[in-house]
Amino acid sequence: MLRALAVDDEEPALEELLYLLGEDPRIGTVLPALDATEALRLLERAMAAGPDGHEAVDVVFLDINMPGLSGLDMAELLGRFAAPPLIVFVTAHEDFALRAFDLKAVDYLLKPLRKERFAEAVRRVAELTRAGQGPAGVLGDQVPVELGGVTRFVSIADITYVEAQGDYARLHTPHGSHLVRIPLSALEEQWRSRGFVRIHRSRLVALGRIEELRLDGGNLTVRIGDRILAVSRRNARELRDLLARRAQGAVGGPR
Repeated sequence: MLRALAVDDEEPALEELLYLLGEDPRIGTVLPALDATEALRLLERAMAAGPDGHEAVDVVFLDINMPGLSGLDMAELLGRFAAPPLIVFVTAHEDFALRAFDLKAVDYLLKPLRKERFAEAVRRVAELTRAGQGPAGVLGDQVPVELGGVTRFVSIADITYVEAQGDYARLHTPHGSHLVRIPLSALEEQWRSRGFVRIHRSRLVALGRIEELRLDGGNLTVRIGDRILAVSRRNARELRDLLARRAQGAVGGPR
């Protein structure tokens, strides 16, 4: 069973969190803390007792807006632990989902908490714990997006291309698009290793999603699904080189 630490500086919110954790059959022991300082003290004690100790912690359900050390600050500190617990943020604020993504949180729950949504977060934690996975890479394959007050997670593997819209980026998938508050330059740096390449100053594409490369009257374009996207002269050579290496790898791969 999962061993949890619940952290919230407001007693009614902490009591609700403790109640929901106590009602879930996948949760065993639960430790409460009214601030990050107390939570860190409990975690240090848990680490000293070892992974099989009574006070060990698998997951921290963590409020964000707390006096002194915030939940985000605490999560950043936990990321430096040799074997950090998983983190689920529980907050009334929608604005920190992208930061939660950077901190490798398992989930991001908005108050007031819904029992079904809370159970889904516990399910994610339970699956990761059974698989023996730590927080690294948990949200690394997903992007949190806000839809009508609900945080959803879009798989990066489903994203075909990205367009810059000021300080925001619009993520396109075969099923629709989502606006996130993160610059295109940041996504380019983070997702280069995932096969995303810049084809224009305002656009990234997933290399594996390119179905056709066209040269018409000196203008280069790519086709992704039913979309034709322009390639700038500045980015044309790099794109061609990457596509050529990809084709050579496919031809020269295992038989």
